[in-house]
Amino acid sequence: MDFGKVARETIPGIDFSLPADGLQTGLTLHKMERAADPQFYVGCAKWGRDEWIGQIYPKGTKAKDFLNQYVKQFNSIELNASFYQIPTEKSIASWKKSAESAGAPFLFFPKFPRTISHIHRLANAEAATDTFLANLQGFAEFLGPVFLQLSDNFGPAKFDVLESYLRSLPVDMRFFVELRHTDWFSDLAIRKQVFSLLHELKIGSAITDASGRRDILHMELSTPAAFIRFVGNGQDFAWSDRERVDSWVQRLSAWLDAGLEDVYFFLHQHDERDTPSIADYTIEQFNKHLGSKLNRVNFITNQLGMFGD
Repeated sequence: MDFGKVARETIPGIDFSLPADGLQTGLTLHKMERAADPQFYVGCAKWGRDEWIGQIYPKGTKAKDFLNQYVKQFNSIELNASFYQIPTEKSIASWKKSAESAGAPFLFFPKFPRTISHIHRLANAEAATDTFLANLQGFAEFLGPVFLQLSDNFGPAKFDVLESYLRSLPVDMRFFVELRHTDWFSDLAIRKQVFSLLHELKIGSAITDASGRRDILHMELSTPAAFIRFVGNGQDFAWSDRERVDSWVQRLSAWLDAGLEDVYFFLHQHDERDTPSIADYTIEQFNKHLGSKLNRVNFITNQLGMFGD
């Protein structure tokens, strides 16, 4: 993942501290009591990584079997494959079959196709949207929230387009939106307006933690669910990525105490070879401090010197 990537020599000088909670978070999490059974999902954004053969996939694993191996390790995936084209019913049926083979709960979090978000830019996208959402029904119980990522040049001037599109979405599905244009956050009136809209529509606000775009770390929760996209910097900065995860554990703990119901945490790295290691560290800390009961990553090779002991 290249989004938010910076020159390596600048990483030690970046302030990775998490900002204070946004205004909408205080309005959303007002119960000040812990949910009875908060749900935790931790995963990656891809399953098709050759670098994971011999690391978390058995040696000799073929590409067609990567997903079958992935679902043995994680309980969810940020499905970026759906960004590049609308997945067919056949593809979804195949992915669902792999999830069933895990024998445990598993959720796909599909990303809206770019033809909707980046090419049509939400305008005149009814047909593509209907096809996409209809095909997703093939996931059945394995379908998690659906994730709309807008481009960094889709700004507040398009607020009416955004509102119209979001109001057209079915209310019986769960959605999250990731905003990237800086003016959504820097203009306080616009910031309040857009997160109030998401809250009204019961649509979540995705939060991305990336080195080069600290402005989109908005800390605004429009629903009692946190969808975090964590972009780490890899093995050479393992200490930094660990500390950043630790900060998230502290913030999520506070949110859980205030009524947060769901935690969706997806790990990315600029070099995806290292993603399973930081994902395992995240799971370890969630289990230790947040009360989750997630399975640790089962490494085939020894990961000493990376993120774990």
